[in-house]
Amino acid sequence: MGVAESVVNPAIPHVRGLPVIGNVVEMAKDPARFFLHAYRKYGPVFKIKIFNNEYTVLAGVEAANFLGTREGKDSLRSKEFWQGLVDEYGATRTLTGEDGESHKQLREIMKRGYSREAIKGRYNELIDITDRCIMRDWKPGTRVPVVEAMQYMVTDQLGTILTGAAPLEYVKDIRTNILYILNVLVTRQRPKFLLKRPTYKRAKARVFELGNKMIADYYKTAGSKTDEQKNLIDDIMDAHRRDPSLIPESDLILNLTGPYVAGLDTVANTTGAIVYAVLKHPEVLKRIHDEVDALFAKGRIEEEDLKNIPAVHGAVMETMRLYPVAVAQMRTATRDFTFAGHKIHKDELLYIGTSVPHFMEEYFPNPDKFDIDRYQKPRAEHMQSGVYSPYGRGPHTCLGKSLAEVQLALSMARLFYKADLSLDPPDYVLKTKTAPTPGPAMSFSVKVNGYRH
Repeated sequence: MGVAESVVNPAIPHVRGLPVIGNVVEMAKDPARFFLHAYRKYGPVFKIKIFNNEYTVLAGVEAANFLGTREGKDSLRSKEFWQGLVDEYGATRTLTGEDGESHKQLREIMKRGYSREAIKGRYNELIDITDRCIMRDWKPGTRVPVVEAMQYMVTDQLGTILTGAAPLEYVKDIRTNILYILNVLVTRQRPKFLLKRPTYKRAKARVFELGNKMIADYYKTAGSKTDEQKNLIDDIMDAHRRDPSLIPESDLILNLTGPYVAGLDTVANTTGAIVYAVLKHPEVLKRIHDEVDALFAKGRIEEEDLKNIPAVHGAVMETMRLYPVAVAQMRTATRDFTFAGHKIHKDELLYIGTSVPHFMEEYFPNPDKFDIDRYQKPRAEHMQSGVYSPYGRGPHTCLGKSLAEVQLALSMARLFYKADLSLDPPDYVLKTKTAPTPGPAMSFSVKVNGYRH
C-alpha cells in the first residue's frame, strides 16, 4: 500500500534554499521569475521555505485554471492570510479573507461601487482630475519620482470617483499603513515587533481618523442622494444600517478605507511600470502619441472613444504581463485534494503562482519582448486558457478589474498627451521592489521636458 501511494502521490519536491532563511532571497528579488524557474525544474507543484514557514506552490496554467473550477473553489480558502489584517483593525472579516456565501454577500454589496458603472459617464471628470495632478506634480524642468506621484494621482482619482472626496493629506499615512500590514501581517516577510514602531502607530491612527471622517460625512448626506448619485461608501453604509450583522460597526473602517488599501499600491505600481516601459520603447511612445493626440483633439470623451486607442490598451496589458502586481495568490487548503498527481493536505499554506505563464515562450512567443500587439486579433495571445492573470483568478479576481481597466487607459492616455517625458539617463534600466507589492522602486524618476499640450 505504501509503495502504491508513493507512486500515485509522489513526494512534493523542495526548492533548495539557504539555511535558516530558505528561499527569502529569491522571493525578495523577483518572485515571478523565481516561480517560473522552479516550475520549469520541478513542475506545477513544489515547496518553498520563507524563514520558519513552509509553503506549497501550485503554479502555471494548471494552477490558474484550477482556481476557476468547482474543486478549486471548494479546496481553497483565504481566511488565514488576511486574519492578521482583520484582527489589527478590530474587525470580524474582510472581503479578501472570506470565501463561499460570506464572500458572495460582501462582494454583492461592493460590486457596483468598484465596477465600471461607477465611472461610466464620468470619464471627463477623471481626465480633469488627472490634469490637476499633472499640473501639480509633473512640472516642466523637474525630475518626478514616478511611483510617489502616481500614488497621489490614484488617491485623487479613487477618492473622488469612489468615495466622493480625495484625502491627499492622508496619502503618506495610507501608504505607511499598507506597507506595514502587508509586510508583517499578510505576506509575513517582516517580524511582528515592527507594529510597535511609532511610525506605524501614527499611520494607523491617521487611517482610523480618515475612516471615522468618512462615516461622519456619510451621515451628513444620508437620505439625500438618489441611487445614481450613490457611491461605494453609500453602498457599504446603507448595508450596515439595513443589517448590522452583515457589516457590523467594527468592520466599517476596514471596508470604507478598502479602496485605498486595494488600489494605492497596485495601481500606482502598474502606472509607474507603464511609464517606464513606454518611454523605454520610442516606437511605442510614437504610436501612443498619435493615438492620444487624435483622441483628445475631438473634445469630450465618450464610451465609444475608448475603443480607438489600441496602442494604449496594448501597452497597459503588456506592462501587466511583464510587471505583474498579482504574482501569486495566497491560500490555505480547506481539505485534502490531489493536484497534478500530488497530495495536498488540509491546512497546508499555499501560493498559487498564476503569473508563471506570463513568461513562458509556449504562450507568449519571445516573452521578454515588450510587444503591445500581442492582444489584437488574430494573435490574441492572452485568450489562451489560464495564461494571462493580471487581476488574479477565481472567486477572488480583483473586484475593481473593469474600473481599473478604464482608469489605467485614460490616466496613461492623458499623461502621455499632456507631458513630454523621458528617461534620465536614456539607457536607464528599471530597478524594482517586491515589498509589499511588486513594482518599480520608489527611486524611479523621469524628466519632465515640458508640456505637449
